Amino acid sequence: MTSISLLKKNVGIVLEKKNLTKVKARVGLVIDISGSMRPLYKNGTVQRVVEKVLALASQFDDDGILDVWLYDHRYTRLPSVSEEGFQNYVETQILQNDYIPKFGRNDEPPVMRDVIKKYIEEEPSKDPAYIVFINDGGVKRGKGDTIDKAVIDSSKYPVFWQFIGIGDNQFGVLEKLDTIDGRVVDNANFFQINDIETLPDEELYEKLLFEFPDWLAAAKTAGIL
Repeated sequence: MTSISLLKKNVGIVLEKKNLTKVKARVGLVIDISGSMRPLYKNGTVQRVVEKVLALASQFDDDGILDVWLYDHRYTRLPSVSEEGFQNYVETQILQNDYIPKFGRNDEPPVMRDVIKKYIEEEPSKDPAYIVFINDGGVKRGKGDTIDKAVIDSSKYPVFWQFIGIGDNQFGVLEKLDTIDGRVVDNANFFQINDIETLPDEELYEKLLFEFPDWLAAAKTAGIL
């Protein structure tokens, strides 16, 4: 059994448990590429994250496509990835691509706005967008366009944000998502793991899909879906 096949099997087990086997969703992956993430790109961790989320996309999305963004204080839409082209995706599409901005400081809201733009303005669909957002700490702080404002603004749309904090850093507003007021529905979840490499796949998918069923129900009740 190939690595992606095994991952898909583990996804299927969790989808069955959560009664999500008939749910269709577009899946996006947003990956922090600020300076502190450099080791995780170099040692293959980010490549394996792409593969794990791709397995989820292959079960949720009819075309099995995973949309990918990178961000530091800039952002980049990468070519989407599928089962046919995931091998060495990070090396060829990111590390060897000198045109992609890399290893700057954190600024999450601009890439969040671009995600919303793609799924709501450019490619509207009856299927919701499920976004996995990887961050290793040091999220943008201050006033103006902030993470919580982007979360609030997107709560009226069929977009669910699943934030993952990697490492033992501080994650600021991401740790307080459940207390954000002013949303139509609770449209975001956060969990933190010290080492994504050592977390069993089935446990990872349990965490990834922990709040998604509740959001689906709330979004349907609110007329968002």
